[in-house]
Amino acid sequence: MPIGRAALYLATAGALALAVRALVRGPPPLAVALGALGAYVALVLLGVLFSRFGMFAEVLSRGPKGARGVALTFDDGPDPATTPRILDMLDAAGAKATFFVIGHKAERHPDLVRRIKACGHLLGLHGYGHDRLFALRSAAVVRKDLERAAQVLESIVGERPRIFRAPVGHVSPPMARAARELDLDIVGWSVKGLDGWRRSKPSWVLDRVVPKLADRAIVLLHDASERGDFEPASLAALPEILDIGARRRLEWVRVDQWLSSFEEPRD
Repeated sequence: MPIGRAALYLATAGALALAVRALVRGPPPLAVALGALGAYVALVLLGVLFSRFGMFAEVLSRGPKGARGVALTFDDGPDPATTPRILDMLDAAGAKATFFVIGHKAERHPDLVRRIKACGHLLGLHGYGHDRLFALRSAAVVRKDLERAAQVLESIVGERPRIFRAPVGHVSPPMARAARELDLDIVGWSVKGLDGWRRSKPSWVLDRVVPKLADRAIVLLHDASERGDFEPASLAALPEILDIGARRRLEWVRVDQWLSSFEEPRD
């Protein structure tokens, strides 16, 4: 059981015990009640913000024990100005990767989506509209957005995506429910390059990624900026990341190679 879910169950049991005590012996002091409520809300909020702890859904954030290889993942594309350059670099290195695409961008650039697949990379969903408040939406709203994005990809490449990465990476209970209903596995990361910031520099990306470039790592990079208004620092950092990986004799793998390690039975 993920540590986040265990913590949630324990906290819920504590809250129920406090409620029973209130019924049997009378309400606890106001300060105790407010403190308990605040702690519970804070725990739930942390579970949403830090999805790798698996509080509300199983999230693949690292390869299984004993696994070999590094999974390079790219968010926020496709973009005709930057995605082809990422693909060229990966092809030159013989590397396979995973691309979490935004639905409305895929709709505008279907040829790029087809090229990603033709190069042997894996396609995943990053929402249709990349709603930064996705974690606050209802399950119905999330499901509608993801279904629309899935239909876009399926119409382009003839295959329905199996994986999803949440915009901004936050996973709420409604989002987890919608992903389960659509049979989507949620993918996180173990290394975040922070290359999607406008002011990010290639050296900052390398400083974050290179020390953690090892077997089982899932690396979050970007092949495009969210709005297409700047060039992610990954464009300049990727050649060195690929070169260092080659020197360390690391294999570049797609995340679907690791999915069976954490999947739950579907309802």
